[in-house]
Amino acid sequence: MRADPKIADPRLYVALDLPDIEAARAMVETLGDAVVSYKIGLQLLPLGGTEFGRELKRMGKNVFLDFKLHDIGATVEKATRSITEAGADLLTVHATPDVMAAAVDGRGDSGLKIMAVTVLTSLDDTSLYDMGYFNTVEELVMHRVRQAVDIGVDGVISSPLEAKNIRKIVPNNFLIITPGVRMPGGDKGDQKRVATPKDALRDGASHIVVGRPITQADDPKAAAIEILANIGNY
Repeated sequence: MRADPKIADPRLYVALDLPDIEAARAMVETLGDAVVSYKIGLQLLPLGGTEFGRELKRMGKNVFLDFKLHDIGATVEKATRSITEAGADLLTVHATPDVMAAAVDGRGDSGLKIMAVTVLTSLDDTSLYDMGYFNTVEELVMHRVRQAVDIGVDGVISSPLEAKNIRKIVPNNFLIITPGVRMPGGDKGDQKRVATPKDALRDGASHIVVGRPITQADDPKAAAIEILANIGNY
C-alpha cells in the first residue's frame, strides 16, 4: 500500500509496445522512478527485446516478457528453458494444456513465473463465435483458469471483468494480471473488456498492464502518476 502516488507501485506494468529499443529505452528514462515494472512484447522481440529485458533487470526493474508462446510441447519447453537465461520475472504462454505443461517443465527451478493467456482482451463473445468457439468469453476463461491451476502455472492473463470470478477459485498466491485497464473516460482503443486501475485491483487482479494511456500521453510520467493516484492505497 502506498500513501504517495509518486512512488512506483510494482503492481503497475507499463507495456513498452514501441517501435524500437531506443524508443523503449527513452520511455523508461522518461518515466524514471515513477515506474518499476515493464512489459516487453512481440513488437520488440525481434529487435532485441530479450536482451533489453536483461538491461532492465540490471537497472533493478521487474520484467514481464509477453511473448505468448504457442507451439508443440517440445518446442515450448525448449523455448522456455532458453528464456530463463534472460532472468525475467514473468513469461506468457497460451492457455492450452500441452503448452502450459511444457512451459512449467521448461522453467524448471529458475524462478521464472509462467502466466497463461486465457482469452485476449480484444475478443468478445461474437469474436469467439466467429473463431469457431461456442462458449462465452467467461465460460472459456474459467475453463482455462481451472486447467492452469491443475497444471501448476503461476497465474493467468485475463480482462478485469473476469478477475473477480477467477479470484474465487484460485489459490491466494495465484497471479491475475489484467490488461485492458483505462482511466475513467479514457479511450478503449482495441480493447473490448476494460476497467479502471483501482477497480481491476479491487476485483481481484494482482497486477495491471497499461500501455498507450501512458506511452502515448503528452506527459507519460504524469499519466503514470495519475494512474498510481487512481490506485491510491488500495
